[in-house]
Amino acid sequence: MLCPIGTPRTVWVMGSVHADIDKLMEAHDTLLEKFAPGDRLVYTGNYIGYGFTPRETLEELLTFRRLIMSIPGVQADDIVYLRGAQEEILSKLLQLPFAPDPEKIYLWMLGNGLSATLDGFDMDRHDGLYAAREGVMGLCRWTGKLRTAMRSISGYDHFMNNLKRAAFTDERTENPMLFVNAGIDMKLPLTAQGDAFWWAKKNFRDVHTPYEHYSRVVRGYDQDHLGVYVNGVTATIDGGCGFGGTLACAGFDHGSQLVDLFEV
Repeated sequence: MLCPIGTPRTVWVMGSVHADIDKLMEAHDTLLEKFAPGDRLVYTGNYIGYGFTPRETLEELLTFRRLIMSIPGVQADDIVYLRGAQEEILSKLLQLPFAPDPEKIYLWMLGNGLSATLDGFDMDRHDGLYAAREGVMGLCRWTGKLRTAMRSISGYDHFMNNLKRAAFTDERTENPMLFVNAGIDMKLPLTAQGDAFWWAKKNFRDVHTPYEHYSRVVRGYDQDHLGVYVNGVTATIDGGCGFGGTLACAGFDHGSQLVDLFEV
């Protein structure tokens, strides 16, 4: 689902967290001092994956949401959560019993961030491999156990079921912005992006012309881990959190200009 976020005073964009609870809490502490009614907060996905505190990270996201909403004038729709590649992997994992080659897919997932997530939910990754080799019934039992572990987080189902594919400011304004997880395919219209939001080719930094009518496309994850980068029409808000880097958060005004940036 694509999510319109109107014409906020400031759009705060949080980069990929990758289950680093300490950096997320520190970023939240800083953001709480800056966020004001009329602002929007867009999390760009990859809340889990690679880091070893996925449960605590998801709980912190939900706790901070309640804290922000306690500010007079702040509405529930002022906070938007995008689906990242890691959340997509987790979703596909739960569908693994029906995949054509579950063992191959599972091994690919383990090498792309899933291993740490399973550890964080006290799931033995080797049991998953044995289940994949066992077949549909074994996988159903194992994924059912994982689903139960994830649902132990209060509000988990609602959170995961309401992740957005992308968000954008009012397209009737002079400088609308688009917010995505990892990138876009410049050749495709927004409604046809599909998996490109998560697996777009690694050429985002080379984009120097606007995409469609958007004055700026902002992403929260860089597969190459090259750090925060802003040019005239794009912005990468990823300090490398989960890979030894920082968790970055940026503020853009209604004219799509960067007005604030902090990294923790």
